[in-house]
Parts: sequence; structure tokens; C-alpha cells
Amino acid sequence: MAVFTDLSEIDCARIATTYRLGRLTSVIGIADGDAETTFLFRADRGEFIVTVFEGAPDPCDLERAFRTMETLAAAGVPCPATFRTDAGAATMTLSGKLVAVVGFVPGSRPSELTSAKSRALGNCTARIHRTLAASVAGSRRGLPKGAVHGALNRDNVFFLGEEVSGVINFRLRHDDLLIAELAQVLLHWTARADGTLDGGLAGALLAGYEDVRSLSENERQALPAFVMAATATSLAQDDRIADLEASAHRAFASAMAFAKGTQS
Repeated sequence: MAVFTDLSEIDCARIATTYRLGRLTSVIGIADGDAETTFLFRADRGEFIVTVFEGAPDPCDLERAFRTMETLAAAGVPCPATFRTDAGAATMTLSGKLVAVVGFVPGSRPSELTSAKSRALGNCTARIHRTLAASVAGSRRGLPKGAVHGALNRDNVFFLGEEVSGVINFRLRHDDLLIAELAQVLLHWTARADGTLDGGLAGALLAGYEDVRSLSENERQALPAFVMAATATSLAQDDRIADLEASAHRAFASAMAFAKGTQS
């Protein structure tokens, strides 16, 4: 991504003052994202990610994302530290555009997934679900509902070694069935080119999830169908209609196999 908005020295100084970052030592544009401009600010107080939103996001959505990160961080879930203005706001306005500041997340996006990373990802997903679960009342008889991240894909999860070092981008947080997001995570991280799930990676991810939050019997039975639905949705979004039916059925069959294998 090209940098859409250039920041002058005056702009940078204003951001640093508003968020009390200390004396700036460097400002670097980051080629990341497709609807915002991102900078790495290095200052006396550390390293910070400064985002200038090119569109017109609802400030309430950004405030909700900040509150989510603050709730998760308090529970020990790895996510960026949030920084607020003196007025307690999540954002400031610069040349008519919203600006937000969070702490730098160490680590990198994984080039490949190992069983250890997969288990750590499942563990982190469950910690997010468990921590945010109090915000939504789910049916006792049906499938549990709660607040979910909404995009736990390779763009938004960083690893340091074999552990998750940070989860970013909580703007898509919404309320949903927890098993629906778990199915999407399984698909995104463990699916092979033919639509089947890698049983070793999927099993490790699910085991890591259940280290924190055990699936109900209803969720376990429903998981293959949700994996199938997630596969069909993903292929349709990529206009791979010719592959949709066969790949979705292969995803269902492989999910059935490892879901049965995890039952006690």
C-alpha cells in the first residue's frame, strides 16, 4: 500500500503531544492496510503505531475497538496497548481525518504454521471468546454466543517464536456464535488447497482452544457444518464457484474426522 497521507513535522509533533509519546526520534511509513495510512513512531516512551484513517470510520466503532483491546489486555490476552488523549478519547482529528495510536506489537505474521503455533492460536482464540463472553447472553440449549474478533486471519495475528505475541484490528468485532468464528479460524489457518483441513494442525488448534474453553456437545456436533459453510462462503467471495461444492464437502468430511477424534 502506498502512503496516502504524508505527515509534516508539525503534524507528528501534534500527535506526539496529544498522546504524550515523548520526544520523537523517527517516523516511518508502513506499507500495510488498504483503507488507512500507518506509521511507526519511535519516541522516548517507546514504539507506537499511528493510524490515519483515509475513509470516514465511525468514531464509536474505534472507541469500541479500544475498549475491547483494553478489556482483553487486562485479562492477559496479547493485543496492542491503547493510548488516549487527555480528554480520554480514542481518536484525534488531523486535517479532517481520524487518527489513533496503539503500542507496537512485537513479532511477525507467520510464513508457515506449526503444530505449536496452531495450538497457541487456538488458545488465544478461546481466551478472546471467554474474556468477551459476558457481553452477550447465549442460549443455554443452543449454541453459545458472544463477542468475536471477526477477522482472526494471518493479517491480524503476530507470533514471536511459537507463541502469539499480538492480535490486532478489532474494528470488526461483533456478536456471533462462537463456533462460527472457530470454524473460520480453522479454515483460514489449516485448510489445504483442495479444501480439506490439515488434521494435525486443526487438531492442535482445537486442543489449544479447549485448553481454555471446552466445546459443548452441541458445538462439537455443529462444527463440521460450520466449517463447510465457512468454506463455501470463502470460495464464493473469491469467485471460485466451480470449486465450491466439492471443496465444501471435503472440508466437511475432514472436519468430521478430526472433530470425532477429539471427543473424550
